[in-house]
Order: sequence, then C-alpha cells, then structure tokens
Amino acid sequence: MVKLTMIARVTDGLPLAEGLDDGRDVKDSEFYKQQVKALFKNLSRGQNEPSRMSVETEDEHTTVTALTHVLSYIIEGRVCYLTMCDRAYPKKLAFQYLEDLKNEFERVNGTQIETAARPYAFIKFDTFIQKTKKLYQDTRTQRNIAKLNDELYEVHQIMTRNVQEVLGVGEKLDQVSQMSSRLTSESRVYADKARDLNRQALIRKYAPIAIVLGVVFLLFWVKTKLW
Repeated sequence: MVKLTMIARVTDGLPLAEGLDDGRDVKDSEFYKQQVKALFKNLSRGQNEPSRMSVETEDEHTTVTALTHVLSYIIEGRVCYLTMCDRAYPKKLAFQYLEDLKNEFERVNGTQIETAARPYAFIKFDTFIQKTKKLYQDTRTQRNIAKLNDELYEVHQIMTRNVQEVLGVGEKLDQVSQMSSRLTSESRVYADKARDLNRQALIRKYAPIAIVLGVVFLLFWVKTKLW
C-alpha cells in the first residue's frame, strides 16, 4: 500500500505538497518523514543521485536491519515526487503512481513552482493525491493488474539503495562542512594572534626610541620655560 506521498522542490528542498491523511496508520510516521526531508536536503545540495531510485528504509527502533518500507522517487526538472510504500508493494505500481502525480502537478502548477516562497504552497494538490492513491491501493484490481503487465513501463533498471547509504553521503558532507568552518574559525584566531604578536614586536622595537624622544622633548620644553 501507498503510505506517504511528498512533493518537494529540488533546488532548495522546499516541500510543496503532501498527502494530508498519509501516515495515520504508519508506526513512527514522523521518523519516516524526517528521513524523507533529509533526502530532499541531500538532493538540494546537488547530489548526483539518479532521477529515479528506490530507497529501502529501516525501522526506527530496531538494532538490526529490518526493511519495512521502500521510498520511491522521481525527479523531473525542478521537482522531486516521492512515495513510501510497503516493501511488498510492486515497484512498478509505485513509479506509475508517481508518474500520474508528476503529470498532473506539472500541468496544474508548473508555472508557479519557481516562485513558491512558503512550504506547502500547493497543499490543495492533496485532493488529487488522495484520489490517485485510492486507485493504486489494491494491487489486485483489474486496472492495476493491467499496469503490472504493461511492458511499456519497466523499472528493472531503477537503482535500489539503503537509506543509510544515501543519507550517509549527506553526513559526510556535513562533516566536511563542519571541518571547513572549524578551519576557517581557527584561521581567524591565528590571524588575530599574529597581528597581536606583530603589534607587540613593534612596541618592543620602537618603545625605547619613543621614550628617549619623549624625554628629550620634555627637557627642551622645560628649558624653554625656564629661559
């Protein structure tokens, strides 16, 4: 079954729409939504991920790998269309479902995607999400069986990766970013210390001369006053 559906802008990860009723029957739905948002964040960084991919998720509370759901997404132009389904749900139907969402979303909202400034600017698209999701819920309907048998749309070559592998790329980038920030901060500290040392060296070098000149000037001034 289709569990979650989310649509986001790839350039900045801004969520544009999602299924409002999604996740009510999913344990730890917020945990999975956080994984989805992390994936959107990775894509917004310019990760060279395939335009179509399946990502196997893991249960929040297990200490061993327990694949329970699969995230499937399509990137078309500026938008990522993503759904989470049970692991047993046919991948082919998941991607057909996303194709239907993509076609309608682009038709209705295509000219406004770039100008959207707030999260969930197209939340009204939920009506189409819910209507379309109902069509894909039961894999045994004649309509969905026909889609499964349709050879015009094959998904055998779509890459499948584990969520930790995908998000791990982002974690490494975060570490590099943090290291870069730390080095920049330390460089500034060292630069400040270098300036202080140079200042102290100049003071030590010219202070005696300044003192001597000051004494001479003072004696000259006193002499002129007395005479």
